[in-house]
Amino acid sequence: MNSNTELSNETLTALLQDEDVESSTISKLVVFNDDYNTFDWVIQCFMQVCNHTFEQAEQLSLIVHFKGKATVKTDAFNVLRPMKDSLVERGLSAVIESLVED
Repeated sequence: MNSNTELSNETLTALLQDEDVESSTISKLVVFNDDYNTFDWVIQCFMQVCNHTFEQAEQLSLIVHFKGKATVKTDAFNVLRPMKDSLVERGLSAVIESLVED
């Protein structure tokens, strides 16, 4: 084996380890308030993207509005990533925050 192959294998191993950590890291999906999206649109997004009931989505939209932000879902990072991307594509301001275990 040449050193380039070994380096590639080491790099691949490191990437796979990062992926394992990323997929098991419990994180939260946070949505921020804005002046553009209507309550109806935010509720619809939460129902379609996060699979919340109407009541859950409505309550979360009110929390976002009055508190400035809300955690709308908690799960593994790799589960939340497509949800975050979908909410952002729909015009909402959303981020994923990793929870650090002590």
